[in-house]
Amino acid sequence: MLQRTLFHLGEVSLPVYSTNTVIIGSGAAALNCAEHLYRFFQERGETRPEELLCIVTAGLGAGASNCSGSDKQTYYKLGIQGKTPDTPHDFALTLTQGGCTHGDLALIEGENSLREFYHLVEKGVPFPHNERGGFVGYKTDHDPRQRATSAGPWTSRFMVQKSLAQVRRFGIPILAPYEAIALLTVGEGKARRCIGVLAVNHKDAEEEGFGLTLFNAENVVMATGGPGEMYAVSVYPRYQMGAHGICFEAGAVAHNLTESQFGLASLTPRWNLSGTYQQVIPRYYGTDADGGNPREFLNDYFPSMRALATAIFLKGYQWPFDPDKVAGFGSSLIDILVEHERRDLGRRVWMDFTRNPMATGRLEPFSLSDLEPEARLYLERSGALQETPIQRLERMNPPSIDLYRNRGVDLSREPLEIAVCAQHNNGGFAVDRWWESNVPHLFVIGEQAGTHGVKRPGGSALNAGQVGGLRAAQRIAHAYGPHVPSASEFLSAIGDTVAGKLEAIRAGIRRAESAPRCAEEVQREIQQRMTDFGGVSRSLEGASRAVDAARRLLVEIRRDGLRIERRRHFLR
Repeated sequence: MLQRTLFHLGEVSLPVYSTNTVIIGSGAAALNCAEHLYRFFQERGETRPEELLCIVTAGLGAGASNCSGSDKQTYYKLGIQGKTPDTPHDFALTLTQGGCTHGDLALIEGENSLREFYHLVEKGVPFPHNERGGFVGYKTDHDPRQRATSAGPWTSRFMVQKSLAQVRRFGIPILAPYEAIALLTVGEGKARRCIGVLAVNHKDAEEEGFGLTLFNAENVVMATGGPGEMYAVSVYPRYQMGAHGICFEAGAVAHNLTESQFGLASLTPRWNLSGTYQQVIPRYYGTDADGGNPREFLNDYFPSMRALATAIFLKGYQWPFDPDKVAGFGSSLIDILVEHERRDLGRRVWMDFTRNPMATGRLEPFSLSDLEPEARLYLERSGALQETPIQRLERMNPPSIDLYRNRGVDLSREPLEIAVCAQHNNGGFAVDRWWESNVPHLFVIGEQAGTHGVKRPGGSALNAGQVGGLRAAQRIAHAYGPHVPSASEFLSAIGDTVAGKLEAIRAGIRRAESAPRCAEEVQREIQQRMTDFGGVSRSLEGASRAVDAARRLLVEIRRDGLRIERRRHFLR
């Protein structure tokens, strides 16, 4: 049980929890870090390791690792199957090949890849294996080897479920719904360090103390994922806010934040359309806003049906938009054309699994026998030579059809509306070899850590999240130790800061009653600006205008405040 006391600020009393480590977030990376930390403390001889850490989350199961996936969601690991040898060094070369990745971190991810993969296997994540017990692999995006594996559309959900079960068996406290709104630090410059967290218990947000809760900790691990609500056109789970702002306020340094990953996804439901969804070669077409005037817009830009159909097929394992795969009628030309149809022409785009690509103009009719060898041989070997895309999908990957059916969409009857969506941020906060930020005792893991690089192989972010959690736990347990800081010393250090935050909240709520703009309106403006100027198609001039507009908006909000309906909305 966590140590608990109260911090009295006038007539308001705020709960204070003291422990060694607070983990913010409840996705695959966060839960894995908690598991390892418990084990390491136990190995040090701690008899009640569950009292030395806690998980603080705004919503258990609400993040990307539990709510996102694809046709067969990939986990990227060191190669362990077949005749092709693999090494951590080769693994690191692959991760760094696209740029914006530190070599030492890539090597660490390679050297610890199998340790973390087998950790998942032992917990019960159902990765497929052959009759000899070998874990077979396949090729994924930006992958020169067959390092990828998958437990189906919900690989990362399995990871969350199995890890959460272990965390609960260990008795590690999980506090929800608590949303972190500030990281508490002491010192300035290089002497600054993190000593805790200020969070809001949303169950008590309407009370006098606004649900404010203090966490006094020797270490804080941030694992809140990417900035999912930043874009209007997004395949992130709805309401995944991320927590980048409080890290910036605490002095954490970020890098590569411009390097987001975009790819084709359905809008309702939000789901990545990679892998077999593309390999079965569905029909793409555009319509006007009302769904009329259908047009085979891709046909105008490809020299032949053979080139068009093969490009669609290759989208399966070349799913993320890649500017190097546009020229020569490459697969990423499709992303550009979908974006043009939607953004520049104001039309809607659909993917239809009931029909093959339709020929118009100079293009010859579609034929499975008239594909480039890579596509034709793959479909032949998969036994996927049926007449329609939905029949081929039924042959290759029935769960991918069930996934949509369970969300009220019958792919055998209706098309999917699609777009090029923001899917993952490959940048984030800079970390060292232990996933510790430049602010001592503040660790950042998962998507929030900026370790992924520009052209990461599909599924490598899951490996990075697991390795990052392991490394942070090692550093905390074996270098910083199990110390639980004094609550009285903590309150002496941050009392004035918390009092200032409380007063700022009160002032903001008073101003909110007469503010000219509501929070939802401002959020939509930010999201649309990011999609228009920070999406897959960007220009330096457009980005400069967008930055100026964002700065004007910030000045306006600071001057006028924001209109809100309920207190808890303000505290977000």
